[in-house]
Amino acid sequence: MTGTVDLSTRAVDLRELMDDPDCDPATLDRTFRRFALVNAAVSGWRSVWRTHVVPALPPTGRARVLDLGCGGGDLARSLVRWARSDGFDLEVVGVDPDPRAIAAAERQTTAGVTFRTQSSGDLVAAGERFDVVVSNHVLHHLDDTERGAFLRDSGELAVGRSVHSDIRRSVSAYRLYAIGASFVSAGTFIREDGLRSIRRSFTVPELAAALPAGWRAEPASPHRVLAVRD
Repeated sequence: MTGTVDLSTRAVDLRELMDDPDCDPATLDRTFRRFALVNAAVSGWRSVWRTHVVPALPPTGRARVLDLGCGGGDLARSLVRWARSDGFDLEVVGVDPDPRAIAAAERQTTAGVTFRTQSSGDLVAAGERFDVVVSNHVLHHLDDTERGAFLRDSGELAVGRSVHSDIRRSVSAYRLYAIGASFVSAGTFIREDGLRSIRRSFTVPELAAALPAGWRAEPASPHRVLAVRD
C-alpha cells in the first residue's frame, strides 16, 4: 500500500495542498467541513481530554482553553461538549492565522466557543492567558523555527498545561489512512493531504528530540504523539 513511499524519515519538504493560499476555495471549504468526521475517527482527542486536559483544569470547574491552529473548529466545539457532559464550565477560544479556516469555523455557532483570526504571537503580545492550551495536527506543518516559536508562545499562554497532539508516523498509520480516507475524501484534500501529513509527522523519539526543555513527547492512540508541558 505504501509503494515506494519512504517513511523512514520525515518528508519535511513535502507541502500540503490546503496550505497553498491559491488552492481551490470550494475544495478547501469541503475539506474543512469533513474534518469533523476525520478527526472523530483518528484524532483520539476524547481520551486526551480525559487523561491530559481534565486533570489540568482548575478545581472550580471553570476554565478557559485555547485551541491554537483551530482549523474548521471541530476540536474547540468538541471540548465544550465534553466539558458540559463531565460537569465543567469551559470557554474555548479557537485561533488560526488563516482567515479561510476561521470563516469555515464560524459557520457553526456553539455556546462557549469563539473564533479569531490570530496567531499565537498575537495572543502573547496582547497578554492573554489560558488555563490549558491545545492544538491538533499543527506541529507537523511547522519548520524548526516556527515550531520553536509556537511552543514558546504556548508555554507563555498557558497558566497550566499545554497539550499538542499530532500524527505518529508509521507504515501502519499510512496504510490504514490510505484505505479509510477514501470513504470521505471525494471532492476534498483529505486523502492526499492526510497522507502527506503522515509523511511529515514525527515518531515519538523524533518529537522528543525536537522539543525544547520542559516539554515531553508521549505516545497516544491511535497512531498519535503528544507534546506536553506542565
